[in-house]
Amino acid sequence: MLRASCALGQALSPRPAAAVSSGMEAYEPPWWAPGPNTQTLFGSVRRGSSIAYERERWLTPDGDFVDVDWAGPEHAPQLLVLFHGLEGNSQSAYARDLARLVLESGCWRIAVPHFRSCSGELNWKARFYHSGDSDEIDWMLERFAMRSDVVCAAGISLGGNVLLKWLGEKGGDAGRIVHRAAAASALFDLAASGRALETGWGRAYSWYFLNLSCMRWNALRKMRMQQFRDEFKRRGIEETTVRAAETLPEYDDAMTAPLHDFGKKENYWRLASARPLLGQIRVPTLLLNARNDPFLPATVLPGDGTLPNNVMPDFPKDGGHAGFPGRRRWLARRLLEFLSPEPS
Repeated sequence: MLRASCALGQALSPRPAAAVSSGMEAYEPPWWAPGPNTQTLFGSVRRGSSIAYERERWLTPDGDFVDVDWAGPEHAPQLLVLFHGLEGNSQSAYARDLARLVLESGCWRIAVPHFRSCSGELNWKARFYHSGDSDEIDWMLERFAMRSDVVCAAGISLGGNVLLKWLGEKGGDAGRIVHRAAAASALFDLAASGRALETGWGRAYSWYFLNLSCMRWNALRKMRMQQFRDEFKRRGIEETTVRAAETLPEYDDAMTAPLHDFGKKENYWRLASARPLLGQIRVPTLLLNARNDPFLPATVLPGDGTLPNNVMPDFPKDGGHAGFPGRRRWLARRLLEFLSPEPS
């Protein structure tokens, strides 16, 4: 059972994460989803009805735009902000599961801000988004805090790393904006993730993102637009190199790092990773990562005693990457259970 209580929303106050113990069952994969890759794939392609969001367009501080999808009662006492993963959106399986749970509770409203060019329309600037884009979610969360007295935030995969990085950078000041936070399958060590995505099944995932999502296609479209050609040229970004990238690390080197002022991928991975900042997080935060996540080796998960008391580690044996299929929307229930206030 979730601990959510609509009456408690306005009175919710931060408390150490260690004081919250999960009343949920531990995740156990269903028989039809053995192994990390099956759990990852079934988690991402499971069917379900779409969510009828209401879309709102926000102008960014640098003259661009992002689209925010909303669902749930406008005057709900609590607002959940969900930051999606690489090439995700408000209709990603994890977003739909969480939105359904929010709608069923009646106690929450959910907002899914789309990173630039992930809402179905190319943004107006040359830049896109990246794993360390904490400045981007900073102004977003400030704006969300003006819309609700109680804001909680969750991030999945890339969105989880960005959220954790922001929490660490803000330290105690983050509590002024969000009451609680949760990161699931966060790629908080980008160098380790990069190495994982260069070999074995990792190359298959790289191929999927580069060739079956819109990431590379959108980049190539933008490189051919007259208003952006000089900027790409100035940054040394070549269409032939972007086309030749066969893995996400190669794409990071060819496009993501130089486009967003990191230079080379090694510098991007170092500066954009949340791992060095985990010890500075002061908001009660759930860190949920499956030990068999094919995107992040279990060897880099924080050990006992290495996290501050307000960060709760939850590292189940199974689940894959942003998967956790079956078990009655286990991932969505786990996130909302942690974020929900306790009954008085």
